[in-house]
Amino acid sequence: MKLQGSVHKYGDNVDTDVIIPARYLNTFDAAELARHCLEDLDPSFAGNVKPGDVILAGKNFGCGSSREHAPLAIKASGVCCVVAQSFARIFFRNALNIGLPVLECPGAVSLAESGDRLEIDIEAGTIVNPATGASVQAAPYTGFILELIQAGGLVARLRRNAEQRRK
Repeated sequence: MKLQGSVHKYGDNVDTDVIIPARYLNTFDAAELARHCLEDLDPSFAGNVKPGDVILAGKNFGCGSSREHAPLAIKASGVCCVVAQSFARIFFRNALNIGLPVLECPGAVSLAESGDRLEIDIEAGTIVNPATGASVQAAPYTGFILELIQAGGLVARLRRNAEQRRK
């Protein structure tokens, strides 16, 4: 599974309160959440993000509350992958559950700046900045986790498996 997109770069400790502020937690409408994604950290994000873009961040991305809204807002905004030096554990799992690829890679934060393009191979774990030729290696997705990502998340995978059993 190969992805590529423009980078939106952020620092350390981007918490779920700035990914999707609490004032918008009264909805699970993905499109509505996407309109407010990161607005308290980067007011221009929702207007500038394009389908296939990548979030690149420092340590502890997704810390704070365990709200499922945060990865949903990111995915609905069009982001194809979040690459960070490290993730808060609950955010990492919530992202996988909805099929949002998240790659933990300590060296990635120095790979690119906002506006650069990255090429990401989920199955190989490679992250490349084609403009500079620089690359880093993350742990690749295999097995069940790769199936989750390819299916679009846990619920989508369960539905697909149930439909296949009915046939």
